Amino acid sequence: MPVPSTQPAAERKLLRDTVQDKIRAAIMDGTLEPGERLNDDDLIAWLGVSRTPIREALAELARAGLIEMAPNRYTRVAAPTKDELLDAYRTLGVIYGGVVRLAVPRFTAAQRKKIVAVLDDVAARVDGEHMDDVAREGSDIYAMWVEACGNASLAQLCRGTTDGLAFKLRVPELTELVPADVVRPEIDKLRAAVLAQDPIAAELAMEAIHLLPTRSAD
Repeated sequence: MPVPSTQPAAERKLLRDTVQDKIRAAIMDGTLEPGERLNDDDLIAWLGVSRTPIREALAELARAGLIEMAPNRYTRVAAPTKDELLDAYRTLGVIYGGVVRLAVPRFTAAQRKKIVAVLDDVAARVDGEHMDDVAREGSDIYAMWVEACGNASLAQLCRGTTDGLAFKLRVPELTELVPADVVRPEIDKLRAAVLAQDPIAAELAMEAIHLLPTRSAD
């Protein structure tokens, strides 16, 4: 039986992914601003590719929550709102509580040292009232946990959802809705749990950081 060539499909996928990475990076670093309209011709001129991989990439970014699309009306960068913030923040807590529980026992000494350094930096920024900076770098911080979790299905889920959820935290009301005095002690607990290699304590701390309800006392 003749074997069909898959080369063209592989090339299209690679090109789409390259375009997607470039547009994603421009959104996450603020080059493309929330609410900014995305015109196909401008994107073609910038990226130097045809319309098809651009539309494929935009569709993927829309599924991730970074792009908003309305047929025959607009394609634009998503614009986070105050009303979406807490739902997105708590969803990250649900996901990353599990990620942390899996990752903590698997950390190498080098990974553990790196995570502790990042948590120290996050704590310093919270103390300095720079939680907006933490939110801006949120996707990269979450990715560090995913790298060590050892669960391919969970890692795939994180790759498809984290950017869009973390992007929704970029609103001026962040410090109002995510109080530093609540979050800050839990960061210390998470740091201690990482050093103690205690996955349960780490999971609970990550969930508390994200304002998930705790068990009430009987």
